[in-house]
Amino acid sequence: MNIVFMGTPDFAVPCLKTLAESTHTVSAVFTQPDKPKGRGYKMIPTPVKKAAQEYNIPVYQPLSLRKGEDAEAGMKLLKELSPDLIVVTAYGQILPEEILNLPKYGCINIHASLLPAYRGAAPINWCILNGESKTGVTSMQMDKGLDTGDMLLRRETEIGENETYQELYDRLAVMGGEVLADTIKAVEEGTLAPEKQDDSLSCYSPMITKSMSALDFSKSAKELHNTIRGVTGFTLMGGKRLKIFRSVIENGTDEKAANGEIVDADKFTVKCGDGGLLTFTEIQAEGGKRMKTADFLRGKKITKGEILV
Repeated sequence: MNIVFMGTPDFAVPCLKTLAESTHTVSAVFTQPDKPKGRGYKMIPTPVKKAAQEYNIPVYQPLSLRKGEDAEAGMKLLKELSPDLIVVTAYGQILPEEILNLPKYGCINIHASLLPAYRGAAPINWCILNGESKTGVTSMQMDKGLDTGDMLLRRETEIGENETYQELYDRLAVMGGEVLADTIKAVEEGTLAPEKQDDSLSCYSPMITKSMSALDFSKSAKELHNTIRGVTGFTLMGGKRLKIFRSVIENGTDEKAANGEIVDADKFTVKCGDGGLLTFTEIQAEGGKRMKTADFLRGKKITKGEILV
């Protein structure tokens, strides 16, 4: 098949590699425009662009495919390419119906959740924030709605009790490539059995905001643990910002200590709103480097009874 791929972050790279290393032809890659980064504002290509260049696949970076000159040029190019299939993975743009209806086999999206749950921009974060025990990847026949198209294939995986967003992200990215390979094989063999989504079972996963990382110690140990896993937490210790990258929930409770109080200075264990105890295992002090808490405590002592806010 003649395939056009659309994607942007590193999550989409395994899907592109699956296509590039298959017997199919990837005639073009569409990705978001390069962005400036760092003090020198150097323009940085997207991970998908870098991967496409490694495979010598032509890359196009329109600002929009819905309006303006870029959209007109993009549509003209797609008509010239005449793809049998468009594959979309975390592209970052909503496609107009004209594009959705262009390929022979339509547009297939690889989405990082078990649809219809967690439609939207940040399904991996929200699965962890909400304490889900399982998630997965769904391939979907795209329609004009937001992640509302018919489901094609679903693959499920357990979420580890202490698994972080980045760890799950990396696993699901690999799984996405595998689900895509199986989906395209089924397209070729004519064995797909599209399944409509039950909208009553759907939920939305909006964009993550920085404010969501603030730790509120009136919440339960489980809620705080999920925040740290899902978006990385932060608090103030001695008036200075402290980032929390990893934590574990301890057995037992402490009903006497105040919320946010350090109850074990040797392990950096804090009392939470439900009486539960949470130990920070990987942190970063303001102006310092990310490190294991054990290493941090070798160079800096903390005080039992100090309250984090």
